[in-house]
Amino acid sequence: MTIKILLLVGTGSFIGGILRYVCSLPLYDKDPNGFPWYTLWVNLLGCLLMGLLFGMAERWNLPREWKLFFGAGLLGGFTTFSAFSYETITLLNNAQYTYAISYVLSSVILGLSVTFLGLFAVRSF
Repeated sequence: MTIKILLLVGTGSFIGGILRYVCSLPLYDKDPNGFPWYTLWVNLLGCLLMGLLFGMAERWNLPREWKLFFGAGLLGGFTTFSAFSYETITLLNNAQYTYAISYVLSSVILGLSVTFLGLFAVRSF
């Protein structure tokens, strides 16, 4: 591991974190005690972008540095499993079981679906 790689991933994460915050703002206060739409939205968008990225990486043989910057860095900083986990526990602690189950299932099923969609879209062209 080189300093260059660390800087690429770190810079990507920094940018991804800012983008996550900006993209979640329109939905953040919509339902502050209910379903965490803002994290679901950002994670699904990140999954789609990850599918597109790795589809393009396969197709055009992108350099490792690009994959690390965009994949581990930018999209790693953009999406957040820790927020997903915390919000699920919060929903369960607040006895919002339907929201908790809906959130987990929609995150996993839709996340996998849009990642596949991104890969499929790039492979089809």
